[in-house]
Amino acid sequence: MNSFNQAYKAWAQLATFRANRLRYKNYTYGRQWEDPAEYQGRIITEGERSLKMGRRPMTNNLIRRMVKSIVGRFRHRLITDADNTRDKTEPSPGMAETARRNMLDELDCRMLEEFLISGCAIQRVVNERRHGGTGVWVDNVDPDRFFCNAYSDPRGFDIELIGQLHDMSLREAVARFAPEGGREAERVASLLTSPCATGAGLRPGFFSGSDDKCRVIEVWTLEADSSLRCHDPEKGELFTLSETSAPRLRDFNLKRRQQSLREVKSRPVTTLTWQCRWYAPDGTLLMSRPSPYPHRSHPFVVKHYPMTAGETHSPVEDVIDQQRYINRIITLIDHIMSASAKGVLLFPVDQKPENLSWEQIAERWANPAGLLPYVPSLTGNAPQQIINNSRPENAYSLLELELKLMDQVSGVNGALDGRTPETATSAALYGAQTENATIALLDVFAAFDSFRSRRDAMIASFG
Repeated sequence: MNSFNQAYKAWAQLATFRANRLRYKNYTYGRQWEDPAEYQGRIITEGERSLKMGRRPMTNNLIRRMVKSIVGRFRHRLITDADNTRDKTEPSPGMAETARRNMLDELDCRMLEEFLISGCAIQRVVNERRHGGTGVWVDNVDPDRFFCNAYSDPRGFDIELIGQLHDMSLREAVARFAPEGGREAERVASLLTSPCATGAGLRPGFFSGSDDKCRVIEVWTLEADSSLRCHDPEKGELFTLSETSAPRLRDFNLKRRQQSLREVKSRPVTTLTWQCRWYAPDGTLLMSRPSPYPHRSHPFVVKHYPMTAGETHSPVEDVIDQQRYINRIITLIDHIMSASAKGVLLFPVDQKPENLSWEQIAERWANPAGLLPYVPSLTGNAPQQIINNSRPENAYSLLELELKLMDQVSGVNGALDGRTPETATSAALYGAQTENATIALLDVFAAFDSFRSRRDAMIASFG
């Protein structure tokens, strides 16, 4: 199986992850009634089912508040760390320039948001020429466009295939894969302008992208490479030759023997190298090369959280059930209150004045200074207004319980949110609550910091 087929297999195996990520993203950004539900033998969304049952679906988006609070706490820490670092040591000029060019703080905040939603953080670090200049560039990678083999090491040391789906303009693709032009440029253009490559009429997936872009697949594979480890005793040098250089080495040693010089000693060795290949959507190879980077690896930095037995479970996933119940409860409360009587006027028909219409009676009744004459009947019935202050106390208690559970499960309490404390809360207690909330999120921050440290180390390897 070539690397193109392996890449498609790896991408297909992540279908469940992508579906879960879409659901978590919907909940984070307020689309919280999109889960499938059964209604009269049909599968519709929960929101549609609620409407068909006469209840208007309502949303109280607490997940978004949780994510914003954590990202805000992280951004505050970035500012504090920058001030502390400025007083002690200055970053290297290369790292400072890379951070400025790429706006790393902004990238990291958006990456943390993705990390909280999907439990996955991916960045791509390359050294290339772009419109903004030549140097090290860092990009956030959309998990929907990313693939790698199934792995279980939290550090990602068992990754052997990794890659990304790219959508680029035809001009950029030709400049990248056929820089000399000519027939090669025509070949690349024909490969990338087919209906499959441009995704015309197709849903975006592995083989097709957006309608106005060309789909190109970047695949990195870890491969065993046989080579010769050589030692030249005459010059005192160690060097490596490819396995195909063995005949030339024998001829070279033959000349050495004729000159009464010591021969170059060699032994076969097997090393692991990262190979990069770029493919068109039909599997045609556009370019192939070994890793050109100083670290001799692929350009991706990947972190899945918490990566336990190969599984990923994001912080947003933990609070979805509480969010669902909160939405259901406030929808129920709204339905009960809207269905209760509010100022309904019971006006006996036999007491209606002949000179007034029902519309005039309603208008005068609503007027604070209105006068409404009526003829008392023998039964003594009089017009009366019904007001039912319906308060579903049990529903309010359940809502309060779910709100507390939301804070407990997420680890983001009112102190971390910056909410005004209760009157009886002392400053020391409020500070302790903030510290405890931060400790509850320490594992998330530490995992994301390890991701950033690996990224910074990859940047530093470029010098």
